[in-house]
Amino acid sequence: MKIHEKYIKRCIELAKNGLGTTYPNPLVGSVIVHENKIIGEGWHKKAGEPHAEVNAVNSVKDKSLLAESTIYVSLEPCSHFGKTPPCCDLIIQQKIPNIVIGTIDPFAKVSGNGIKKLIKAGRNVTVGILEKECNELNKRFFTFHQKKRPYIILKWAESADGFLSPNTKEEQKPVWITNTYSRQMVHKWRTEEQAILVGTQTVLDDNPRLDSRDWKGNNPIRIVLDRTGKISNDYFVKDNTTKTIIITEQEKLTNSENIIFENVIFDSSLPDSILEILYKNDIQSVIIEGGKKTLQTFIDAGLWDEARVFKGTHFFLSGTAAPKLKGELIERKNILNDELLIFKSHG
Repeated sequence: MKIHEKYIKRCIELAKNGLGTTYPNPLVGSVIVHENKIIGEGWHKKAGEPHAEVNAVNSVKDKSLLAESTIYVSLEPCSHFGKTPPCCDLIIQQKIPNIVIGTIDPFAKVSGNGIKKLIKAGRNVTVGILEKECNELNKRFFTFHQKKRPYIILKWAESADGFLSPNTKEEQKPVWITNTYSRQMVHKWRTEEQAILVGTQTVLDDNPRLDSRDWKGNNPIRIVLDRTGKISNDYFVKDNTTKTIIITEQEKLTNSENIIFENVIFDSSLPDSILEILYKNDIQSVIIEGGKKTLQTFIDAGLWDEARVFKGTHFFLSGTAAPKLKGELIERKNILNDELLIFKSHG
């Protein structure tokens, strides 16, 4: 069993290369082993492109070895025709006798069907190797399909004494709490998640771009709350450079190529309504960046999975207090003088 774990661990490492580029597909890595030697590797790079198993098979120089090999894959091979043919069919065609799978795919069109197809074809199938780690790898994909909502990451920076911003009328806004490296890390995160959400006041106060200009990768879809239409076309979020969904109570607004208006009632069920809209738009993950009211609303509703909180070194003494959160601290690290705390929801 330990040898299986070794190769599934490698599958997970490979799969992570696709973070941010495979949506709406999951992250998948695959390794082909012949006589305890890796002869092929691959991962899923982008939706619509070949899956991990296809890339792994294609990387094998001597295809005759496949009939005596084991293929390892972090997620159950697909059994249906989507944008690409079923990976199960390829495994069967290539006469690969042994298949080791990290975890079952929760997607209804696959879920267990891939495994059944392989067993029916007379293959040796082992399932559930490093299952917990494989589930964690695809926490976004699993949350989306099992909970019918995106994976929710809360993110904020607070001063050493627990404030999001000081009581000041400085012309220079926003007031930076974190250092350059922490801010670059945030831009890296933005390339990894599918969307980023902010409230009206954050846009009015800071005029953020909500892009990933400090890191190479895709910009997230911008989700902006604007109940009564306070955000004018002068703000970056309306510059049409990136797909932007504006959630509002205003009716009969006209969509443009990159700006989509979604109509909801801003009542106590607002967090659920927002998540329904994101689910409808096939968004599997979202970073909620603020402000205080928006963050606290999701926290109070119990609708969050992970929180990433930076603590700076400055003391503000007064100002807008940081959100209050109850969760399990799973990681703590320093980025120069900044401290990054990562919490997991108990829910």
